[in-house]
Amino acid sequence: MTETKPRYSRVSDIIELATFMASRPQGITINDIIEKYNVSRRTAERMRDSLLNIFPQIIELDEIEDSHKHWGFVDYSIKELINFDSKEIANLCLLQNRTTNKELKEELGKTIDKIKTLQVKKQTSIQNNIEMIMQTEGYALRQMPQYKIDDEIIIKIRESLKNSFKIKCQYHEKNRVLEPLGMIYGEKIYLLAKEPKKGNDIYTYLLHKIEKPKLTKEKFDRGDFDLKEYSKRSFGVYFGEILNVKLQFDKEIAQDVLSYNFHPTQKSQLQDDGTVIVKFKASGDKEIMWHVFKWGNKVKILAPKTLQSDYKKLLKSVLEKNNRI
Repeated sequence: MTETKPRYSRVSDIIELATFMASRPQGITINDIIEKYNVSRRTAERMRDSLLNIFPQIIELDEIEDSHKHWGFVDYSIKELINFDSKEIANLCLLQNRTTNKELKEELGKTIDKIKTLQVKKQTSIQNNIEMIMQTEGYALRQMPQYKIDDEIIIKIRESLKNSFKIKCQYHEKNRVLEPLGMIYGEKIYLLAKEPKKGNDIYTYLLHKIEKPKLTKEKFDRGDFDLKEYSKRSFGVYFGEILNVKLQFDKEIAQDVLSYNFHPTQKSQLQDDGTVIVKFKASGDKEIMWHVFKWGNKVKILAPKTLQSDYKKLLKSVLEKNNRI
């Protein structure tokens, strides 16, 4: 008599399911499989049965006290099934190259080395593939300007943010006492902080220009400051008067604009003539103008009039400077 085997036979899903199960000390349920793979209950049961047929170390876990049955590994050592492909490792390498945070760069390097060690049998081919991916996808990232930031600064800023300690430092060759509130990451890293001598306003400081930081034991009150909510008020990292911005983009780039995220408050609308109107509320007139400039002659500022006027002055100064070359 021929033994009946489970009908589900997608090997890649079974291996992924085994990895998923091994990562959950409480095991998984049929509902977990249904949700993860978007399959019917019958298919989920066949997947579980296939797993049980392949791995005898999987059992039903009796100690989980809820209304569902859980299955999990008695022996969690299925590391031979876990595989990192070249693309996944290359993505980490690209992230490592892109960051300007030296401490994070070193930590990512150690993580990448550990992952490569797990793939020792395929090391040569994996390394070759990583290099190829880095060359084709990472070139532009390597050209991005990066600013050197001393480890000491990062460490002390993090400690200050964690414990609400004031820091003393030099910035633009002036001695300052700052109350750090958060950091914003972009092409550059910015520190948001209050400077008690200047009152209760929040200022933006370039992290790579902060020198000789000294962590004090003097506490300050952060109040109800919320970095996420505060950052929504700006376009980029500069803060000031909130502007009601209205931009019009040419129809040639309509689809790009409609799929582009300018700002959390934006509203985009396709017009009858094929152009796109984008509206949002934000401060940071300089960064708004710099961003508009990137769209070349395919965009114009409709409002506010002050921003429109300032942008014309910017364009005029750029032309005058280049005419002198």
